[in-house]
Amino acid sequence: MEYFVTSNGIPVHVNETGKGDEAIVLLHGYLETLYVWEDLREYLPKSSHIISIDLPGLGLTGSAIEVNSMEFDSAVLLGVLDRLSISRVLIVGHSMGGYVGQRFLRDFPERISALINVNSNPFADNPDRLADRQKEINFILNGKLVQLAQIVVPNMFCKDNLRRCDERIAEIVEICETHDPSGVAAVVRGLMSRDDNVELIRSSSVPVCFIYGDSDVYMPLSKVEELRELLPECRHEIVSQSGHNTHIEQPAVLGEVISDILSKVSC
Repeated sequence: MEYFVTSNGIPVHVNETGKGDEAIVLLHGYLETLYVWEDLREYLPKSSHIISIDLPGLGLTGSAIEVNSMEFDSAVLLGVLDRLSISRVLIVGHSMGGYVGQRFLRDFPERISALINVNSNPFADNPDRLADRQKEINFILNGKLVQLAQIVVPNMFCKDNLRRCDERIAEIVEICETHDPSGVAAVVRGLMSRDDNVELIRSSSVPVCFIYGDSDVYMPLSKVEELRELLPECRHEIVSQSGHNTHIEQPAVLGEVISDILSKVSC
């Protein structure tokens, strides 16, 4: 069921299925919408209560005026959960959605049972990445968002999966025509301003898992090994034949991990 609620002062596009006691929240990544989770849904436990939202500045959800910070997005998610009378959730966040999940862990630890970061990491942007983000904002505000997506989105997939996933790639690029460029620019500013969360996760009592693609150009295996050493208490899973979109490229494998973690926590 799809509908809208108002949270943190903006309209939020929500998709809700199931009425089980175990609540799962799915948070999409940059340039995506809640529709990217359709491939994964069939592999999630049938008894689960599954909620996904368009994050602020993307899809049909409203936006803050200048910056969709991780703190702002976290407050939006809290408002949605309060509206649905959900006390605790397992959060699955893809890329940017993982950053939002980490901020939610920082702000509302009592409301999260576990955090699964899919093709995400806990690091803040370095100076080179910040410079690239600023160029990206200029590109977006000059009316070239779709052209940007045509470059960025295919690069998020393992090369061996491009033909198999070409329909999904086309959908993600096409849906970028519906994003408000000013909202997307506010999203990028939020990415630029996010905190480093290594110490947060290291000190948290909430179970945290990281899912990596073995062909992810944004999170190469050398970086994965670095993160494993920094956070040995977390669960780390490398998925073969996957790039930066494991939820689309290998949804069955991701579904198994989510189900296993869900069986070990109390939502």
